[in-house]
Amino acid sequence: MRTLHLVPGLLMMLGWAALCGAAPADPERFATPPPVPRFAPPATGVLLADDFSAGLGRWTADRDSVWSVWRGMLRADLPDQKQLRSLLYGGSEDWRDYALDFDVCMMRGVDKGAIVRVQGGAGVGIDLRGGTYQDVVMYVREWPLGKASATNANGVWQHVRIEVRGERYRVLVNGQLRLDRTDARRAQGRIAFAAYTGGAGRCTVYYDNVIVTALE
Repeated sequence: MRTLHLVPGLLMMLGWAALCGAAPADPERFATPPPVPRFAPPATGVLLADDFSAGLGRWTADRDSVWSVWRGMLRADLPDQKQLRSLLYGGSEDWRDYALDFDVCMMRGVDKGAIVRVQGGAGVGIDLRGGTYQDVVMYVREWPLGKASATNANGVWQHVRIEVRGERYRVLVNGQLRLDRTDARRAQGRIAFAAYTGGAGRCTVYYDNVIVTALE
């Protein structure tokens, strides 16, 4: 009888996951992001606009069980291991000059961002980094194209705009121009969003309000 009286206390301390042999759930992994700021796409020139209210039918993931829609937002969650990565692709490889706008909120981890002019599995990456970095970087595979400071704390929505026109790439974070670079290696391609654990070994990130508009 004493054992039966102890069971409720054990359940409260350890949780069902621990009793089943798994580690207790990380509360940060399931923390609720603050309300996302909403904005409407422009009247003309829209190539893609998605607030994920209709699911992920317009997107293709390279890994199962990473990307989902949670409370109307795009959510990516990776296992707690270092250097894991997943991409979610959208749009057309025929796109040439366009602007990509999106909101992003990292809850666990450091790296968050997008890739433009994606052909096959490669393109021009823009990574907004938190933690001790507090910057935004641009790169093609392992080759850096630029880096600039950009304050971005976890649990806070950031608005990113990436403009690709000819050989020119411009990156704005919360309305402020951070990078203005040129690169002639890619003329066209679709977009992708990234989930990456990096050296921190953690990644739970949210995206929303994705709008791609054509640039003349």
